[in-house]
Formats: sequence, structure tokens, C-alpha cells
Amino acid sequence: MKVAIITGGSNGIGKATALELGKRGTSVILTYNSYKERAEEVVKEIEKNKGVHAVALKLDLTKKETFGVFIEEVKNQLTKIWNRTSFDYLVNNGGIGGPMLFTELTDEYFEQILNTNYKGPIFLSQKLVALMEDGGAIVNTSSSSSTKAFVGYSIYGSLKAALSTWTRYLANELAPRKIRVNAVSPGPTHSNFGDGVFDKYPEYIKPLADQTAFGRIGLPEDIGKVIVNFLSDDFGWVTAQDIEVSGGHLL
Repeated sequence: MKVAIITGGSNGIGKATALELGKRGTSVILTYNSYKERAEEVVKEIEKNKGVHAVALKLDLTKKETFGVFIEEVKNQLTKIWNRTSFDYLVNNGGIGGPMLFTELTDEYFEQILNTNYKGPIFLSQKLVALMEDGGAIVNTSSSSSTKAFVGYSIYGSLKAALSTWTRYLANELAPRKIRVNAVSPGPTHSNFGDGVFDKYPEYIKPLADQTAFGRIGLPEDIGKVIVNFLSDDFGWVTAQDIEVSGGHLL
């Protein structure tokens, strides 16, 4: 059985990806930071699929010094649950969002975005690839703001652009092991992004939907299905790519 590791799997796009993988027969190790109960509910939902197992592990992407302990726990769970020493897929989805105008930029905001959305995934992946099966796949969650200039997202967007660029470099380095590395760049998506900004300010939804070819903003499931397909052998001849998943936002 295939096993995937998904960071930020307790809600939003990560949750949708984990549930879709479970439906398709792939077991999941998902991580959470603040929402243990939500993560445990996702595990229960995944395990409703016959023969599929899941586990939730705590991980703070801003604390690089804890990654070694996390890796040991991953090893323990792989052995205990699946009788394996390796896994097959990695989804670097965990991250934070929220706007801040450049003129109001603070060190705290910059460091939080940098460590969670860029530095964390890089150094976590560095440790995890040693446990990956050759021929596996990695998908990084980037953002359409990496190529479009939304007001207030100059730091978030530029660091997502860096993640997309790193995706290509990593794909090149891991090619000898036949590990594919790609990225998806969601557009406006009704998830917990920005601490649930669309739930707090629903008036933002319609203007964004009106900018989208299909007349609505995205749902986590829209993105999760693309990620799962990217991981699958159907995309076995695709690597180093970043695909926008936005329903045609700002065409």
C-alpha cells in the first residue's frame, strides 16, 4: 500500500487532499499544529475506507530544531502501522497566509511567512527525502499570487514564487531517483486561508468569483483532486511543473 505524508492536513486543502487519497486507497500521515481534534477527525474519516490507515502527528514548520524528533516519529509510525521503513508521496501543504501592506511590513510577519511557507518545507523535505521510495512524488502547494500582484501580498506572493522556483531545482536534483516534484498554485479558495478570511468577510467572495471564468471561487476539494492526480502514475512523465488551479481567475 502507498503511504503519503501531508503537512497541514487537519483542514482546508490539506484535509481535502488527505481524504481524496484515502478514497483512492492511499494511507496517510498528516500533520497538524494547532488543531489536534480536527486532525483526529480527518484520520477517522480516512479510515472509513477499507484497508486504509492514517495517523496525525504534531509539527510546527517554524521550529526546524524539532524536525529530527518528527522524523523519528514518522519512522516509528511507518514501522508500527505499515511494517515499512519508507513512504511514497510528500505534499508540502502546510503554511499560513494573510495580507500585510509593504509599507506596514514587520519583522515578525516576514519571519513567520518565511519560516512557515518556505524555510520549513525545504528543511523538512531535506530530511524526509531520505525515507522516500525511488519513483515517488512530491507536490508543493504554491499560490497564484506567485505570478500575480495582489495588494497586500508582496511578501506572501514572492515567497510562494520562491517555493515554485525551488520546486524546479528539487525536481532536477531528485530526477536520478525518478522522484517527480511539482507544484500547484491555487487561486482564491474558500478554505481556512488567512485565518478563515472568507468566513469572516463573505463580502470578498462575490468580487473574486466575478473575476473567475467559472463564476465562483475554489473549494479545497478542487485543489485536493489536482494534487492527488499529480501524485499518481497518470502524471508519471511530468516533473518540475507548477500548475495554476484557479478556475480561470483573472483570465
